[in-house]
Amino acid sequence: DNSAEADLWLLNSCTVKNPAEDHFRNSIKKAQEGKKKVVLAGCVPQAQPRQEYLKGLSIIGVQQIDRVVEVVEETIKGHSVRLLGQKKDNGKRLGGARLDLPKIRKNPLIEIISINTGCLNACTYCKTKHARGDLASYPIEELVDRAKQSFQEGVCEIWLTSEDTGAYGRDIGTDLPTLLWKLVEVIPEGAMLRLGMTNPPYILEHLEEMAKILNHPRVYAFLHIPVQSASDSVLMDMKREYCVADFKQVVDFLKEKVPGITIATDIICGFPGETDEDFQETMKLVELYRFPSLFINQFYPRPGTPAAKMPQVPAAVKKQRTKDLSQLFHSYNPYDHKVGERQRVLVTEESFDSNYYVAHNPFYEQVLVPKDPLLMGKMVEVNIYEAGKHFMKGQPVSDARVHTASISRPLAKGEVSGLTEEFRRSAQNGTNWKAQPSAEIPVKTRLSSWMALQLPWQQEGGGLKILSVSLALLAVLVMFYYRGMKTEL
Repeated sequence: DNSAEADLWLLNSCTVKNPAEDHFRNSIKKAQEGKKKVVLAGCVPQAQPRQEYLKGLSIIGVQQIDRVVEVVEETIKGHSVRLLGQKKDNGKRLGGARLDLPKIRKNPLIEIISINTGCLNACTYCKTKHARGDLASYPIEELVDRAKQSFQEGVCEIWLTSEDTGAYGRDIGTDLPTLLWKLVEVIPEGAMLRLGMTNPPYILEHLEEMAKILNHPRVYAFLHIPVQSASDSVLMDMKREYCVADFKQVVDFLKEKVPGITIATDIICGFPGETDEDFQETMKLVELYRFPSLFINQFYPRPGTPAAKMPQVPAAVKKQRTKDLSQLFHSYNPYDHKVGERQRVLVTEESFDSNYYVAHNPFYEQVLVPKDPLLMGKMVEVNIYEAGKHFMKGQPVSDARVHTASISRPLAKGEVSGLTEEFRRSAQNGTNWKAQPSAEIPVKTRLSSWMALQLPWQQEGGGLKILSVSLALLAVLVMFYYRGMKTEL
């Protein structure tokens, strides 16, 4: 809870924007000034491991998070460790870390499942592709098993996430609707599933099936579809692989087939070559659809991307366009017409100001409800009595049935997910203390930590280690055999 008391800082990173990388660099500097051991993770060191400010520091790659215990322990000993390789199986690139690894959920009621890593696009502004690489999807059975386990641990809401959920399965001979129908089968009554971001090209061919899934009572009628610009020429320079008409086709179809659906989108202001006319097309698109959720990003040229080498829009122009679009977005209130409605909501979080609990209705719109502990993790009916720009406020209906979504007691905050009952009982009995000879202080390692350590044959290159040991044993046996033969002679 207090970074100043920690022996080591594990710093994760995002490479999407310059400010995010600047924050990462500043955190490293702060850790070094505080004489802290440092392990770096995420997309920044994966994409640019030779950066000057990363020299001499331990790095764990985006595909090696299952080996974080090893890296942390070696770093505390004073060693520098770098694991950045790509995991493969018979020459095929695998996704990220295994889905069944022990984890601690930030919110015991919400499970976040990555369904694939990487993507199929080659957007000219994107740095993430450098770190995440091409598409690699997890098998359907593994994803369904993880969902089942989550519900058995008291989760009542699952978020599916990836760089592009719509592209799921194209590398393993399946698709997103097939996965979603399998997941819907295991969602208990009162629990909900939320889909993540999908780019327009990969959702176009599945529109009919996606509409059916988004109408399912246990799936939020919500989809995040980034448009980035309403100018075809800008989209072409971005290499987005769709035109504005494609985006409109997706949105119009879903709005017709899934009444009330929430469509969230992203827009980049000031992409290289964007003219005033291009930007006005984007303003018209926002005015047309009045997106209730809009992520506005000022363009930042990321080193090593094609867009960084293109003629740049002046900084003042980018800033003004970002301001103009923000003013347009804040000029309308998307929820005013919902005051007076009776809605079914699932309560899962506490508000930032700690004054309310946060719930979501079937369209994943935010509804603030009274801070009553009996409501947390429950699906209830409320009357909407107030609306703001980003939320509504609801009062629970007195005669309504309160439904407990979880099929079992949620894990306590900080409790480790994915452990067997045997290990869970062992962990409750105490803590192992393990002194590191070359470390300045002893390191306290819980069972949940050493469980994540891999045996030699589980690690990368493990097969080679087994072969080496086997050959050594064979050599010893042969030596004894021939020595026995000489004695007999």
